[in-house]
Amino acid sequence: MTNKKCKYIFVTGGVLSGVGKGITAASIGTILKAKGYKVTMQKCDPYLNVDAGLLNPVEHGECYVTHDGVETDLDLGHYERFLDFETSKYSITLSGSIYKELIERERAGGFHGKTVQLVPHFTGLVCEKIEKASKDSDIHIVEIGGTIGDYEGLPFVEAIRLFANKVGRRNCLYVSVVYVPFIHTSNELKTKPAQNALKDLRGFGIIPDVVCVRTENPAPRAICEKIAAFSGISSDAVVNLPDIQSVYDVPFNVLKSGVLAILNDFVGSDKEPDMNRWKEFSRRRAKKYARTVRIGLVAKYVGNDDTYMCVTEALKASAAWDKVNLDLKWINAEEVEKNTSLLKGLDGIVVPGGFGSRGVEGKIKAAEYALKHNVPYLGLCLGLQVACIAAARLGGLKDANSEEFGARELDGNNVIYIMEGQKGKESTGGTMRLGDYKALLMPKTNVMKIYKKAFQANEYIYGTTVLENGKVEVIERHRHRYEVNQKFLNVIRDGGVVVSGTSPDGKLVEFVESPSNRFFVATQAHPEFKSRPLNPHPLFREFVKAAGSNKTA
Repeated sequence: MTNKKCKYIFVTGGVLSGVGKGITAASIGTILKAKGYKVTMQKCDPYLNVDAGLLNPVEHGECYVTHDGVETDLDLGHYERFLDFETSKYSITLSGSIYKELIERERAGGFHGKTVQLVPHFTGLVCEKIEKASKDSDIHIVEIGGTIGDYEGLPFVEAIRLFANKVGRRNCLYVSVVYVPFIHTSNELKTKPAQNALKDLRGFGIIPDVVCVRTENPAPRAICEKIAAFSGISSDAVVNLPDIQSVYDVPFNVLKSGVLAILNDFVGSDKEPDMNRWKEFSRRRAKKYARTVRIGLVAKYVGNDDTYMCVTEALKASAAWDKVNLDLKWINAEEVEKNTSLLKGLDGIVVPGGFGSRGVEGKIKAAEYALKHNVPYLGLCLGLQVACIAAARLGGLKDANSEEFGARELDGNNVIYIMEGQKGKESTGGTMRLGDYKALLMPKTNVMKIYKKAFQANEYIYGTTVLENGKVEVIERHRHRYEVNQKFLNVIRDGGVVVSGTSPDGKLVEFVESPSNRFFVATQAHPEFKSRPLNPHPLFREFVKAAGSNKTA
């Protein structure tokens, strides 16, 4: 059933990948949301993977997880941060998942003997996915991954062309993001790649309503006019979006570009977007403060800033709202194994999630260092597991470890173990504990105080509930397979760490903390997935505050 009240914006890219389609799309969504519309977003990617769970994070950036447990592209994290809504399984559509569904339907006799083809079957299923994702929305924005002309992306381009026939061309707005390189040897901007990309798009039956010209520096207006003239597009519809320091300032760049007039005409409203909260965040983020906190991110994937995008963005936002400068140090966990002096001088330590044994001893030593030296510590997913291993070792179990890294029940050192239902699935995707899970917080713990404070101040609303008996229940997103073995809680306690939150039935450890430390909190979840630039997650906010507590202005 088509959402008759919804309008659709399709964002494609030309010339090269990584040109900023996702940020441009999210910025347009931010403006429309600030005008009072309910806006949702969706990514269509041409990869033949079924989901992003097995993609290498060094190549593709972090794997983002939706509340309903789907492993996705990191662009969905941008969507949630900019629009402050929760994406779902309908917000991501990969070629692999489309082909898989078509083949399964064909094998079950769902096509009644018909020949299954890209058109109309692949394109039709993509249109179905777009309709489902747009349910109850006023405006639904769809980003098409890759660049125009990629073989694997052509069925998606055809699908969004056909979609206009279904809902009416007046209800669809096509946005193309193209890149114009600057050639230093000739000291000039070259528009030919952008012209060719738009020519290809026109050849596939789509003439864009808006062309966003990405450049390294602000370009003369003549560049946009030249692209318009050679592409058959109105010059008013071609705008320049040069590089800027922060992605969170892109909505303001879009507003200055003249796109707002086109958006107003598309939605039929001249109401000014209320961007005051964004302006305040932008002001705080850009300001230089008297205090600086040095946070060490002890990680194994350190070759690509995108690998821990949600973590770093949560830290940056928390620092901005706490009025401190953030000095973020990327520390290779493998190097910490050999030299813990890399941790000296840090005001706080973050150990994020990860898989595999490489660098894990360095993460364990980082947690042990934080415990011994009273350095604020925030452990995320694997960060909780290494905290428990470190505490168990300090508590007397010298060879404490995880079954993921070779520990065995037979040896009595499997502080972290794999549950029966997960055995045999260690190298497979989509089989972990994924998405939202509830946790019950222990009374009088630091974790309970943090969540309760945020809840009462109405600063954090994603799933926190104060129950009638005074207990606090929270919902956080997960992506992991191994759990804390509660047989070892005593030895973990002897090392200075206690359980501060469990699953509602008490069978799974969800939070731990060190009561004797200024701030030592770890969670089996990924709270970074729910942190927002305008509303940072309370665990990150309090961690940054603790890290800056020994700083003087």
